[in-house]
Amino acid sequence: MPYKNEQLHEEKVFKDPVHRYVHVRDRVIWDLIATPEFQRLRRIKQLGTTYLTFHGAEHSRFNHSLGVYEIVRRILTNFEGRPHWNKEERLLCLCAALLHDLGHGPFSHSFEKVFKLDHEHYTQQIILGNTKVNAILERAEKGFAQKVADVIAKTYQDQLVVSLISSQIDADRMDYLQRDAYFTGVSYGHFDMERILRVMRPMEDQVVIKETGMHAVEDYIMSRYQMYWQVYFHPVTRSAEVILCKILQRAKVLYHDSTYTFTLKPTHFKSFFAGNVKLEDYLKLDEGIVTYYFQLWQEEEDTILRDLCERFMNRRLFKYVEFNPNSQMNEWMELHKLFTDVQINPDYYLVVDSSSDLPYDFYRPGEEEERLPIHLLMPNGELRELSRQSDIVEAISGKKRTDHKLYYPHDLLENVSDPRKKKRMKEILIGQGEEKHVN
Repeated sequence: MPYKNEQLHEEKVFKDPVHRYVHVRDRVIWDLIATPEFQRLRRIKQLGTTYLTFHGAEHSRFNHSLGVYEIVRRILTNFEGRPHWNKEERLLCLCAALLHDLGHGPFSHSFEKVFKLDHEHYTQQIILGNTKVNAILERAEKGFAQKVADVIAKTYQDQLVVSLISSQIDADRMDYLQRDAYFTGVSYGHFDMERILRVMRPMEDQVVIKETGMHAVEDYIMSRYQMYWQVYFHPVTRSAEVILCKILQRAKVLYHDSTYTFTLKPTHFKSFFAGNVKLEDYLKLDEGIVTYYFQLWQEEEDTILRDLCERFMNRRLFKYVEFNPNSQMNEWMELHKLFTDVQINPDYYLVVDSSSDLPYDFYRPGEEEERLPIHLLMPNGELRELSRQSDIVEAISGKKRTDHKLYYPHDLLENVSDPRKKKRMKEILIGQGEEKHVN
């Protein structure tokens, strides 16, 4: 039997807190899970710094990737024998689902922001590069690695396959909403996934939902909306992300400062600081390595790096107030000058952070990011865009919500010796709104 079609002698299962079991029968999938590149995901947290807000949020990208694979496996089982579904694409879908997050770095999006990286780019590099993952995919079929990379890049010719992994109702979102809700202990992310899987139908270029499943989809969209604002954009998590980013920025500045010598040389960060990151360097860096440096940098000579690392490692986070950049820039500029005057470096200790989300959108030709909408399959065979049928979804369609907060170290302000400037800084900050303590 060709390797691509080879099945394990006995089905393997992973016990999973969300899906109960993750089932593996394909030899290719089993071998991919065993690769060093995939095992590395055990050392990358799914939710970055969220564990400093919700103490249970210690789960990994490894957990999530297995979960996405399992959801796609279940979807494809339901697709068997249905029109528009090409069973030859089965293994491709499963591999793309399993490997879709392979390129995430430590603390994911914060890390990408500082070093201007893109995890999807590195996912494709790992799949197409000189890696164990690539060797397995190419052993399955010559050119198979490129197909998997194309699905993840959303350029694969069969857009139905792409929609299973990346759309407004895909296996990726369905897993992370439930998994993140479970590990953070919140109730927002729960929805009737089993119902949604039962009413999914393959069409020419996307998955559609039977009209009878509309209410389950409404619940899914509202769950996503609540999870973003109650968990993913939680201001305490964002405070930790701000400090994490500032640590990396400060370390990068010191690396390029010829007059500064690190007590612990940032060997693992060299190519990142230099801006020429090689794949092998990227794969060597995980969250264990990053926190090791942060732990030791608490004893660095540079006071800013030392302080920021001590804050992150011991959860002494910045406090925050609401901030409107459109109407409060004069106050921001005054604060910036006051911080400088009292020798609190505003580049590291006065930070505006913004978060925004669009819970659901429909197709708007010509817009920068055109989103393929969720379509309902009506009893007469007609396809209808979801918001035309659902009052709930119509009410939030296309409505982008943005939130701005100003983060700063309350304790350093308390230690300012100039009473006049100290009073003025507090007046401005309190004027922005009630000061929020990070507990």
